[in-house]
Amino acid sequence: MGESGTQETRTVVITGGTDGLGKGVALHYLRRGAHVIVVGSTRAKGTAFLSEAEAEETATATATATAKAGVPAGRATFLQADLTSISSAKRLVATIRRTHTQVDKVILCAQRYRLLGPRSVTPEGLEHSFALAYLSRHILSHGLRETLESTPAPVIMNVGTPGVPLGRIHWDDPQLTHHYGGARATLQSFRANDLLGVAFADLHPGTPVRYIAYNPGVVATGMPDHLPQPLRTAARAAFTALATPVQKAVAPMAALLDDPPDAPFTAYRTRRRLPLTGAAFDLSAARRLHHLTEDLVDRFTHADRPPDQPADRPTEPDPAHGTNNGA
Repeated sequence: MGESGTQETRTVVITGGTDGLGKGVALHYLRRGAHVIVVGSTRAKGTAFLSEAEAEETATATATATAKAGVPAGRATFLQADLTSISSAKRLVATIRRTHTQVDKVILCAQRYRLLGPRSVTPEGLEHSFALAYLSRHILSHGLRETLESTPAPVIMNVGTPGVPLGRIHWDDPQLTHHYGGARATLQSFRANDLLGVAFADLHPGTPVRYIAYNPGVVATGMPDHLPQPLRTAARAAFTALATPVQKAVAPMAALLDDPPDAPFTAYRTRRRLPLTGAAFDLSAARRLHHLTEDLVDRFTHADRPPDQPADRPTEPDPAHGTNNGA
């Protein structure tokens, strides 16, 4: 399925878009004239991104006379959201749907590795990796589907590790209340995202949205910064020697996003298409996980809510940090 139209008509949503690979994708589409919405949890990072985005827009307009072509300034928006929270993720969906009649691309990058240390839970009582790296992606994927469907070539890219035969879903204890391990939790979230793509295509057989599970390989991001010493220093050295620079890693992603495959669901490791075989892409497991997840979301959506309070009460983005033009 090829992409039609010009980039300046496109709206691109990127979670984890204030740093690392997500930021690289955001700046790529900003340079091409798209309206870019980045989602992050930290206001300072959002403000820094908007400053960099404004500088990029100015440079692009100067170099290519973009402004004369009618592309408006202020095309970067930052929305602050805690994606470890079900209620916050649902408010984010409501905000995007209310403020944008169409979205062309959704790139799901938000991740924070907690490979060491004790089990961490969110204020809602969910295991951190499950909530951030999987559950938020489930909510955004299904929640933004209809908004995506109004565009010519809609696509969701879920950035993870398809093709890596490690980890599994712990069906008897998905929150890992027993036998917790940081690596076990991280790998479970990756395998859950593989099944999310399978379930999305199964549940919406007529949708024009193309769902891509994407493994970028090892990319030179700030992931080692979250590790304790001396592991942090060793990881930084390894990343410097072996990891792909962000700008180079963005190129194959953009190629897929701009010309998504015809199949409803595909998986890639950089430019190589992966076979959808084995336990990682098992349809019965995908359906089982979807129902488990929907039950969980429904339980938290309705828990302790007064009868007259709606399930979703969208909040406006703070104008001080919502966009780089104050709109």
